[in-house]
Amino acid sequence: QVRLVESGGGLVQPGGSLRLSCTASGSIFSFNVMGWYRQAPGKQRELVASISRIGDTNYADSVAGRFTISRDNAKNTMYLQMNSLKPEDTAVYYCNVPRYYVDWGQGTQVTVSS
Repeated sequence: QVRLVESGGGLVQPGGSLRLSCTASGSIFSFNVMGWYRQAPGKQRELVASISRIGDTNYADSVAGRFTISRDNAKNTMYLQMNSLKPEDTAVYYCNVPRYYVDWGQGTQVTVSS
C-alpha cells in the first residue's frame, strides 16, 4: 500500500518561503490528481492545491499567486513551493489523493511567525 511522507516544514517569518516535499513509497503515476492539504488548530482540513498527472493545477483562493504545486512522477514526489508566507498559513500540511485518499501521513508543521 502506498505511504506518503511529508517533509520540509519549519518556522519562518512572514514574507518568507518554504518548499514542502511529499514522497511516496511507491509510484504516484496511477494517481491522476494529487493534492496538498492543511489543517490549523480548531479548523477543518482544507485542500490547498492540487495537480494532475500532466500538470494541470488549481489553488485555493487563499494561496493563489503565492504557492506553486508541482510533481515529479519519475521521483514519486510532489512539491509545494510556498512564498510570501503569512501567519494564517500556519498549519500542519499533508499530501494525499483527492477523492481516493490513501492513509494520511504525519504531515509537516509550518509555522509563520515573527
